[in-house]
Amino acid sequence: MENVTAALQRDRGRLGRSSAAEVVADILRERIAEGLFVPGQRLSEESIGAALEVSRNTLREAFRLLGHERLLEHRLNRGVFVRVLSAEDVADLYRVRRVIEGAAVRNGAHASRDALAALKEAVTEASRAAGEGRWQDVGTANIRFHQGLAALNGSPRLDEAMRQLLAELRLVFHVMKNPRAFHEPFVARNLELVELMEAGRAAEAERALESYLDDAEKLLMQAYIPEP
Repeated sequence: MENVTAALQRDRGRLGRSSAAEVVADILRERIAEGLFVPGQRLSEESIGAALEVSRNTLREAFRLLGHERLLEHRLNRGVFVRVLSAEDVADLYRVRRVIEGAAVRNGAHASRDALAALKEAVTEASRAAGEGRWQDVGTANIRFHQGLAALNGSPRLDEAMRQLLAELRLVFHVMKNPRAFHEPFVARNLELVELMEAGRAAEAERALESYLDDAEKLLMQAYIPEP
């Protein structure tokens, strides 16, 4: 996994004078979605602020924004931590996914070639990473795929909601003790979904997505069951 400081140092160029806290929040959200930060991890104001070259006030405002998004939590006298999600969180995330992605698949029959090509590119990226055993990168490509899928709705508000949701979902992925067993089957299912939309078979694509989300949710929920 890429070093946190090095990754954040590369993000400095995105910072300007306006809305610095929002940009920092965007950067940290993306890094959470990529798996760079893990549930329960304490975030160091000193190291992150130094890597991004931002003030403590700016960073604290970014932390506050991500707290509202349920990605971070403030623990009294202990600091800021990446949130640990519960089984109830998983169930709610999948409720929202069914609404957003279900509508997207229905719109998929009218999607542009470029939009569908972007989805296929995410599948190709996941396949390449899977072939090399890079399961964290497979998860990142999967998140990119579903962000692109949600974009078929053509709604900036839904795009923003999906970015937040997928960052939370990435935190859930960490409960899987065998990431290969979880991620690998869904690479082919992502491709199947694109091909159904490409062929204009919206009803079949919607059924495939429903089954897909049911199976993914079941696997994640099982990971929350304590071992005997």
